[in-house]
This record gives sequence, C-alpha cells and structure tokens, in this order.
Amino acid sequence: MTVSNWRVDGEDMCPYRLVLEHVTSRWGVLVLIRLLERPHRFSELRRAIGRVSEKMLTQTLQTLERDGLVHRDAKPVIPPRVDYSLTGLGREAAEQVRALAAWTEHRMDAVENARRAYDEARAP
Repeated sequence: MTVSNWRVDGEDMCPYRLVLEHVTSRWGVLVLIRLLERPHRFSELRRAIGRVSEKMLTQTLQTLERDGLVHRDAKPVIPPRVDYSLTGLGREAAEQVRALAAWTEHRMDAVENARRAYDEARAP
C-alpha cells in the first residue's frame, strides 16, 4: 500500500480511509475495545460505553457489522436476545485500537505538556 491510496479522489473517500474512519470513530473505538473483552448484549454494551444514544450505538454496530468486524447473533427467543461479538477481523482491529488507546493513556502527560507549550507560545 502506498500513501497515494489514502487520498480523496473527488467526492469519494478511498475505502481504506472509510474503514479507518469507522474503526477510529468516537463510538467505534469504544465498541471494539469493549467487545474485545467478551460478547455483549446491546443494553449492556450501551451501559458499559456510557453516554451513547441508542441510535448512535445501533448505527455504529451496523457499520462495524457491514465492515465484517462485528457479528450480530439474534436468538429467536421471547423476549428477543441479540448478542454482539467480534469476528476474527474485528479482533485484529480491536487489538490495534486498544494498543493506540493504551499509548494515549501512557503518553497523556507528554501530550498535555505539548498542549501547554503550544498555548503559551501563542498567548498574547
């Protein structure tokens, strides 16, 4: 893959960037990391993530399912039961995202120092 594969041609975003957008979106990251732990039902996933609307979580799960990262298992019982889990591809992506999240956590002091220096250099 070359860097030119990541550019935007006209109105269409290249497929690499689109998947990257899905995986690294605000809710995509949190869903992937949570599902890396174990499968979740919709309601418990929503509680575990916090502050995500039902609509946004539904859209995120559908997008990740369409990309082949999440598996939706609807059981024909009453009341209906739906479990979400990662596919093999989803597990690979989630591990990468978790590593980036861990790096962010470990390097937050350096980021805050850089922000402070940036702001101080631009202060009137």
